[in-house]
Amino acid sequence: MSVHEKHEDRLHGTSPLFKKVEKYLPEMVYGSIDGIVTTFAVVAGSAGAGLSIQVVLILGVANLVADGLSMSIGAFLSKRSEIDNYNKHLKIEEWEIDNVPDVERKEIEDIYRQKGFEGEELAMVVNRITSNREVWLQTMMHDELGLMKETKSPFKSGFFTFMAFVVAGAVPLISYVATLMNKVEASPFFISSLFTCVTFILIGAAKNFVTQSGYVRSIIETVGLGVIAAVAAYALGDLLEQVILT
Repeated sequence: MSVHEKHEDRLHGTSPLFKKVEKYLPEMVYGSIDGIVTTFAVVAGSAGAGLSIQVVLILGVANLVADGLSMSIGAFLSKRSEIDNYNKHLKIEEWEIDNVPDVERKEIEDIYRQKGFEGEELAMVVNRITSNREVWLQTMMHDELGLMKETKSPFKSGFFTFMAFVVAGAVPLISYVATLMNKVEASPFFISSLFTCVTFILIGAAKNFVTQSGYVRSIIETVGLGVIAAVAAYALGDLLEQVILT
């Protein structure tokens, strides 16, 4: 870590460990949103159909594990594909710089001419870039192909997605577990709805760190998504109960 980065960490009060985890905040936010939305949709649909607590828990846990694994595998494969695609084009650019340098140099000229450089200024920039193979290569990757090297680990992306999915997705099921253990006498669906709403608000606040769209907007969007999913699932569950069981 550079002196500047260490100074920045002290200035903002962040530790190296926090920065490593913070890098995967988008995966955690969207994993938690997907987890709580899908699980609460199962709970709402089951409540609408009048299913027993045992059935709700079976469906909820099965959904939690299956969908959580599916989403984490998707995050893993997505990052792995981005890395493979980057490396593929990197090898192509390396070959072209080594074997057809004049063509690649002309491409650098075209890139910076489009940015407004002309004459001696353009020649100076092109000479400076092409004098350093690594800078030349990265310039071609970024400015010509629009590719950036992926710094996130595919495994960690999948792991944090799965953990966020499971932790947030378990919230709607807590009241059903408590009711099954005779710890709660109130309606488990009502309590589940309250817990889920509070969790949606917290996730919406965390989502603002990723999108920078404002706390109010992030919270409203997240809670609104949950409400729409819950209402649709409850209504569908109620409809299917009437159609199938009557």
